[in-house]
Amino acid sequence: MEKSLKTIAINYGLYLGIGLSLYTLIGYAINLGLLVNYWAMLLILPLAIVIFGIVATAKIKAQFNGFLSFKEAFSSFFITVSIGIIISTFVSIILFNFIDPDAAIEIKNILINNTEDLMRSMNAPVEAIAESVNKIESQDTFALGTQLKSLAQSIIFFAIIGLLVAAAMKKSNPNAE
Repeated sequence: MEKSLKTIAINYGLYLGIGLSLYTLIGYAINLGLLVNYWAMLLILPLAIVIFGIVATAKIKAQFNGFLSFKEAFSSFFITVSIGIIISTFVSIILFNFIDPDAAIEIKNILINNTEDLMRSMNAPVEAIAESVNKIESQDTFALGTQLKSLAQSIIFFAIIGLLVAAAMKKSNPNAE
């Protein structure tokens, strides 16, 4: 029996969510600095999310004998990525709001230090550094509202990427009418 698009996408979304959550938990256990690492946050994690979405879409395309409509391709990518990001976000909310709120404060301090160091290395004016630090200090990064807003922004960002992936992976069945 063939697996459905939703079943495969949900499974890959769960795998992605577990992987992203493990990254958070390992960073929490080993070094909180990993959770605010610029390379991880701007390159590695988004790339991993996109790759997971592409792999899920390719798996579904293979399951459908190499044919996938644009809608099916987008749906497979979107379901996979959305589930993964939602799981990861809720793990972060639970960890940093209920289990260990002090870790959220420590992460904010690490982020402030990283920002100051980066801006100094780029010879930023002292006023600009102070403004950036004040902005970070005024934000509650792990608050429920902030996390949900970030979740929505991430889903929108990856949906746009999903449109591109769907356009590249779609293939019509010439025998279908």
